[in-house]
Amino acid sequence: KTTYSKHWMKKHPNLLKEVIPQAPEEIFVSDITYVQSQEGVHYLSLVTDAYSRKIMGYELSDEMKATDVVKALNMAIESRQYQRSTIHHSDRGLQYCSKVYQEKLNKNDIKPSMTDGYDCYQNALAERINGILKQEFL
Repeated sequence: KTTYSKHWMKKHPNLLKEVIPQAPEEIFVSDITYVQSQEGVHYLSLVTDAYSRKIMGYELSDEMKATDVVKALNMAIESRQYQRSTIHHSDRGLQYCSKVYQEKLNKNDIKPSMTDGYDCYQNALAERINGILKQEFL
């Protein structure tokens, strides 16, 4: 299990209820998954464009620190080709609620959005990307 959401940090409302992306880089979805290798367990953080399904940023690390997850977000921000209003959607994990992550979103005028609770279907695209990578690619 990679999500711990029973923490004291602020959780943001779900802005994606019944929203369909209409353009690239309008909505980013993020998630963390674990990946097994001969060296042990690693954590893969992904930021995916909901419209194009392009992985905009990623970070593979041995821990699930917020600073590692920010590295994936930094890559996504640096990869942007459009200057438009963007929503960042994730689960309510402490990495996404952390001060360092929220400050990075705020500094780049990206609105945070989070699942309402433990419903993985509210972050289905990010979960699907994880599944494809783990089951079909790796």
